[in-house]
Amino acid sequence: MAQKMASLRIDRAPLKCPPLEEVASVLSKGLQNGFSQVSVEVVDCPDLSQQPFTLAKQGLGGKTALIESGGVPFLLPLVQRDKMYDMKEFGKLAGLDSCLIIGAGAGPWPFIGVNCELMANLAIDGDKIDNQSRMAKVSPKDSSCDLQVLPNDETRHALLGNLFCSEGKPGKVLKVHCRKRTGEDDFITSVRKVLASHYKDEPVGLGGTFLLKEGKARQHVMPDFSTTPLHTDDDVNSWLKFYNMSAPLIAVGTLVSADPGLDLRVQHFHSFSHHGEGGHYHNDTTPDTAEYLAYFNLGQSIIRVDAPIETHHIGRD
Repeated sequence: MAQKMASLRIDRAPLKCPPLEEVASVLSKGLQNGFSQVSVEVVDCPDLSQQPFTLAKQGLGGKTALIESGGVPFLLPLVQRDKMYDMKEFGKLAGLDSCLIIGAGAGPWPFIGVNCELMANLAIDGDKIDNQSRMAKVSPKDSSCDLQVLPNDETRHALLGNLFCSEGKPGKVLKVHCRKRTGEDDFITSVRKVLASHYKDEPVGLGGTFLLKEGKARQHVMPDFSTTPLHTDDDVNSWLKFYNMSAPLIAVGTLVSADPGLDLRVQHFHSFSHHGEGGHYHNDTTPDTAEYLAYFNLGQSIIRVDAPIETHHIGRD
């Protein structure tokens, strides 16, 4: 059962919203340090409900917010199973009766019976919900990735989430197209670091989706909750199940260039596919053939839901 929003601490902070054209210029220049081919422009958002992105609404426009719920300290060193959140309440936090919510989080383990990853992708219009979210778990048969679509009435996530909430309307967005990775950083880290270098302590937040069009990616899926405490990043990496997953992969999530004092996870993207693979994105493993196509919009504010009182920075990669 999800916790009631009225009982949770909610913190809010504005995010810096430069003109999209300015952000495009900053990224266009900075991303050339990590990719051989870079194109960044401001465009009318294509219909993202169509292939290959298959989001639950067509756009990323209208009023926007980044929503971070819970946090890794509710998972580590040992899980706090009572930490459950209902995403259908998040639109109301952003002042929206109709919205698109996309992003990365821990899946609704009570629904499936084990710990799992969430790729949030749901449209909310009053009481009507179109839930195209996926969850990925480690198969008990052969430890492969088991990817499933969640039903409309399962709108919960557990423990932690990094979500982009918008009205889902058409509008102007950032289109980022990069090929052949030459730097060490992954695509999302590259974008975040370029923004952080330019905007310094002024927090700029992006949410949206990217497609790994070609190549493979290193991704993890959480197995069931650890019964022994996980105290270090090495402990976490030994517990996680890693895979080399094939394109095309559709990733959803958020990033923020600076933390305005809210104990944020500064980047978090999960991917799903239509060929049965999905998980937490780390980096492509085929830099020479990697090709990314992304559509992002700016978050106008950050809404911090139920921030852990006792916190740490383990397991936030």
